[in-house]
Amino acid sequence: MKIGVLALQGAVAEHIRSLEAAGAEAVAIKRVEQLDELQGLVIPGGESTTIGKLMRKYGFIDAIRQFSAAGKPLFGTCAGLIVLADRIEGNEEAHLKLMDMTVARNAFGRQRESFETDLDVKGINEPIRAVFIRAPLIKEVGAGVEVLSTYNEEIVTARQGTLLAASYHPELTDDFRLHAYFIEMAKEAAAAKA
Repeated sequence: MKIGVLALQGAVAEHIRSLEAAGAEAVAIKRVEQLDELQGLVIPGGESTTIGKLMRKYGFIDAIRQFSAAGKPLFGTCAGLIVLADRIEGNEEAHLKLMDMTVARNAFGRQRESFETDLDVKGINEPIRAVFIRAPLIKEVGAGVEVLSTYNEEIVTARQGTLLAASYHPELTDDFRLHAYFIEMAKEAAAAKA
């Protein structure tokens, strides 16, 4: 499986390391035409407003929507989750508008309120280690969205078909199981098209 990591801003190298550790071929994506060779794409954490501006500047908004429409999976972590969302609290313009959810930016507070915890995620046997840094929250989801995990009764991992979103940074740990879960999503999507 060849999985891309959108390399406009954020934890690109860490995602590449995690994807490779989970058994995929991972590539940093800087140009729209690179999307054609991929079976899946990760949108990393960083600053969602900046990522959105850069995506618009380099033509990624429509290209990633087409990528998703072709049935190829997307995985958004932290700011990447915000980029996937259909709605952002506080009237900020949404970016890709692909995932039927409303998100709140920096819902866990500032940098100093960052923390790590063990998280039960549906579909993964043992709890995974999750690193929350100025993390967003999924405030509400549509009927087609499956909640995969919560923290303090708030949604922090969700899936809608070929879309996966996490409020935290799985790439900042040595636990690659959420990346492996995404690679399985990409394998299923590729098999469905074959």
